[in-house]
Amino acid sequence: MEQFLTFVRKEFYHIFRDRWTMIILLVLPIMMLILFGFMMSTEVKNTRFAIYDPSRDAATQGIVNKISMSDYFIFSGYLDSPEQVEEVFRSGKIGLVIVFGERFYENMMHTGDAQVQLIADGSDPNTASTLTMYATRLITLYQQDVMGEMKIPYQIKPEVKLLYNPTLKGSYNFVPGVMGMILMLICAMMTSVSIAREKELGTMEVLLVSPMKPIQIIISKVVPYFFVSVVNLATILLLSVFVLDMPINGSLGLLILISLIFIFVSLALGLLISSAVDKQMVALLISAMVMMMPVMMLSGMMFPLENMPLPLQWLSQIIPAKWFMIAVKKIMIEGLGFSSVVKEFTVLSSMAVILIAASVKRFKYRLE
Repeated sequence: MEQFLTFVRKEFYHIFRDRWTMIILLVLPIMMLILFGFMMSTEVKNTRFAIYDPSRDAATQGIVNKISMSDYFIFSGYLDSPEQVEEVFRSGKIGLVIVFGERFYENMMHTGDAQVQLIADGSDPNTASTLTMYATRLITLYQQDVMGEMKIPYQIKPEVKLLYNPTLKGSYNFVPGVMGMILMLICAMMTSVSIAREKELGTMEVLLVSPMKPIQIIISKVVPYFFVSVVNLATILLLSVFVLDMPINGSLGLLILISLIFIFVSLALGLLISSAVDKQMVALLISAMVMMMPVMMLSGMMFPLENMPLPLQWLSQIIPAKWFMIAVKKIMIEGLGFSSVVKEFTVLSSMAVILIAASVKRFKYRLE
């Protein structure tokens, strides 16, 4: 029995002396509970909507108030012309636009044919369908309230229009997300073991005595994996277009540029992980498990970001896959140009610079 207890104590010592193992064992369950607890919901809340209303009468105002008072929508303002509809969707700040016909109240009361159109971004078909369903239900509730008060039978039938994906193809939503997840996981896992392998095999001393500068060693680790990742990118794009029927409505060159920057960010993140740990297995666990959940949960790939509490929405801003997915949708599905993805381009480029600088600094620290 004493020998058994000795072996048990030994295993406890092995666990407690490795801080990364402790982090994975104790922090990972907390992360999983928080992320899944807040995000495993099919509801879409706090979506901003805009109104184009040439009549501005009592009926349209009543509908706007009804929708604004729900937990699902936040009123963002009125549009001056129908031409602004696509502009607000391209800004990425509006999830739904409601367009009322002229003389809405008059038509509703006299002919019973009041026209209202619900416009949503079909590049995310699940969210678009949910938003239009919510809005239709709220308009129906308003209609029932008014019919009960006025005893006048009429019917408001919203017309639904989905931009960019009128047929609601599911690939339009999940392909950009899967592209981001695959590239980030593969690139990060490939490079996360590079420096850790040198430490574990005892070959780090060779690098320490070499005349190369830390930045040169870091870049030399990235370059081979970068070319392998380019091959993966070409394969993913070919499968997306010819097997999954994804369009490339925008510039192919711009799509490749954004993808290459994202690949570099993922490789740099893997290097940072590798320089912070001493074992290949720990590096793989961190890059595969700790990174996969944030990419899936905080990038908007599976669940709308609007559902999250504010702290998690702020945290999602540092997830590279989020910005890559937004840029890919704008280029491939919406057919937009560089001016529309400047923000995403800037964020990803800044992340690449910051991660490389952090890797070099961490590597210098290891040299001391």
